Amino acid sequence: MEPYELSLAAASAAISAGELSPLELAESSLNRIAAVEPQIHAFATVTADLALAQAKTAGEEIAAGRRRGPLHGIPLGVKDLYNTAGIATTSSSRVREHFIPETDSAAVTALAEAGMVLVGKTHTHEFAFGVVTPTTRNPWDVNASPGGSSGGSGAAVASGSCLVALGSDTGGSIRIPAALCGTVGLKPTYGRTSRFGVASLSWSLDHVGPLTRNVTDAALVLNAMAGYDRRDPASVDLPVPDFTAGLERGVKGLRIGVPTNYFTDRVDPEVAAAVSDAVTLLEGLGAVVVEVRIPRAESIQAAEWGILMPEASAYHRHAMRANPELYTAEVRALLEVGETILATDYIDALRMRQLMKLEWEQMFANIDVLIAPSVPAPAVAADDPQVYWPDGTVETATDAMVRLSAPGNLTGLPSVSVPCGFSSSGLPLGMQIIGGPFEESTILAVARTYELASDYVGRIADLSTAPA
Repeated sequence: MEPYELSLAAASAAISAGELSPLELAESSLNRIAAVEPQIHAFATVTADLALAQAKTAGEEIAAGRRRGPLHGIPLGVKDLYNTAGIATTSSSRVREHFIPETDSAAVTALAEAGMVLVGKTHTHEFAFGVVTPTTRNPWDVNASPGGSSGGSGAAVASGSCLVALGSDTGGSIRIPAALCGTVGLKPTYGRTSRFGVASLSWSLDHVGPLTRNVTDAALVLNAMAGYDRRDPASVDLPVPDFTAGLERGVKGLRIGVPTNYFTDRVDPEVAAAVSDAVTLLEGLGAVVVEVRIPRAESIQAAEWGILMPEASAYHRHAMRANPELYTAEVRALLEVGETILATDYIDALRMRQLMKLEWEQMFANIDVLIAPSVPAPAVAADDPQVYWPDGTVETATDAMVRLSAPGNLTGLPSVSVPCGFSSSGLPLGMQIIGGPFEESTILAVARTYELASDYVGRIADLSTAPA
């Protein structure tokens, strides 16, 4: 096994035991990037020199007895929305082609202080406004999309280019690429992790979190990322637990909500079967299955877009006035549409979201977690981003993929996407586990239980055998 194939936890243990140096691990990741980038194009910028220097320093610190913790010396990819001091942060857009921040984002600062090694900036759908990430390909099939908007992060982790990558999630942009690329993707509760220094898509819907090889790795990264930051108006001042502490507690007696509506509508049979099998497995391990009806399901998509669109247009209005030609035609059109949404419609969407949050809170009084598909279908073709349903209808990838992830953004509830199978064509399938407010420990424990009882989590795509 090459070092790049290790999980974060395994690599950390090897470094601690003196069996692997941070420099060897960084070199292995950089060699993997060089080998697979021509096929998947996950990175906007590769910071090889910086990574080697940081890894060398990490090795010296660890040898001197100054190990900072389990993340020390671990290769990291960062979505190109996150500010990185002295390193281009383009948001995969010509608008910010020459933007070089003077300071790091809060998350990058936290992970740097934990000793992580930055190997590069990963591609995003332009300004995170999309679910395809046109620059990037899926490591499991390079003709397929990796999803988005954190598609570069999903592809980088799935291909072995880095052990961890940061993403952002406004309508599913961590969980969608995690599901389509076969990684774990964690969207914490709204306010749990600081978004300071991260380009916004929609202020009141944006979340930031990690994509990792397995559940333990996600918990380790969240330990470093979580915490109050007054620079982010949404940040919540709550104690941060050790998210690894209860990972092995199992699911006996835990109430798993299984939706009877919304998450069952227009879902590929292979996806539905994989999620159903996962629920059955967890039930066999002692969980109690409870059927639930999703409240206000008919208003979910209208509320998501009714908030996201005008907030995105407000964020971009000055740049759109100054240099509209620098945006891609797709994103420019979306921003123009967002400006046509009435203030009254926006307020109605905000009010609807509040009603949803209250009714989801009532739903969670009877369950501990909700389990549903992360996305309704496997990855779409990169050059034809649409879902073709058996009844002959066609749904755009954006509508299809955001449909099942939007509830987590509207309610702000924590959600983790975990691999739960493969399609007949060899593409990953994912399920999401949603918990109550600030119940990251609970959803991670359920995800870890499933990981240990199945064999889908932690795989790296072998590009030598992937369809090309």
